[in-house]
Amino acid sequence: MAMNLRLDDEDSALLKALAEAEHVSLHEAALRAIRRSARELAHTDRVREATAEMLGRWGEVLDRLGHA
Repeated sequence: MAMNLRLDDEDSALLKALAEAEHVSLHEAALRAIRRSARELAHTDRVREATAEMLGRWGEVLDRLGHA
C-alpha cells in the first residue's frame, strides 16, 4: 500500500534526526519507528497477560506476604 505521510515541522525534524542517527533514509527511519512501536506494544500486551496470569496464580500469596 502506498501512502503519503504528512508531518508538521517538529515531527519532520524528529524524523530527520532519527534518520541521521541511524544512517538511513527518511523512509527507512519511518519504517523502523513504526516497527519499533509495534514491537513495544506487543511486548506490553505480553507483560500484561503474564502479570494477570501470575496474579491469578499467586495473588493470594503475594497479598499475604504484603501484610506479613
